[in-house]
Amino acid sequence: MNFKEINLRKILFLDIETVPQYEKYEDLPENWKKLWDKKAYWVNRDDLPEEEFYHRAGIYSEFGKIVCISTAFIHEEKGERFLRIKTFYGDDEKQLLEQFNSMLEKHFNSDEHFLCAHNGKEFDFPYIARRSLVNGVTIPKLLDTHGLKPWQVNHLDTMELWKFGDHKHYTSLELLALLFDLPNPKTEVDGSEVWRLYHKEKDLDTIAEYCENDTITVAQIFLKFRGEKIIPPPNVIKTKRIKD
Repeated sequence: MNFKEINLRKILFLDIETVPQYEKYEDLPENWKKLWDKKAYWVNRDDLPEEEFYHRAGIYSEFGKIVCISTAFIHEEKGERFLRIKTFYGDDEKQLLEQFNSMLEKHFNSDEHFLCAHNGKEFDFPYIARRSLVNGVTIPKLLDTHGLKPWQVNHLDTMELWKFGDHKHYTSLELLALLFDLPNPKTEVDGSEVWRLYHKEKDLDTIAEYCENDTITVAQIFLKFRGEKIIPPPNVIKTKRIKD
């Protein structure tokens, strides 16, 4: 199905924020430290100092954890579109995943439903599925892709849509926002600072706000890709934050 033909009310837009499971490299148990060293050997292409590179551990689902999932869905009232935001965040990753996955199973569980994120196919969707497995949480239908053909997976990715088949091309959400004259979602915080906000400052509310801004931007960019009007700021409603 062409993405322009999908019912907008059947799409759940989302973004996740992740952090290293331990604050510092020195805090890693010895068995985990050895495995992280092996990982870092292959992926530390910039040859960053050990401690500095460990700050990036959150991007790897084996060494990181999810601290926030922000979601958004579009609905209409009297011919006017609204974007409603619901965010799950906290220290307890298992509880966060149970709450999010339960919402998917209840409200986004049919063959007509889709998930949409920026770089979601490479990061957000598999990360949620893997961390669900680690925490013993049932993976919801929309994220359980085992055995499915590519065309059977109802995942939308704004970065992939922008590529137009160019597999080498990477474009950040921030750059697409600028291109399409949307508010910059990274004005206060960028992804590299999430580990500090979590481990140093214990500021989950700022992380949640940052995650919500990214989710809103994903939804607005998707509308731009469809050639449709974006949802005006007064119609973007942050309905609920669920903290463990």
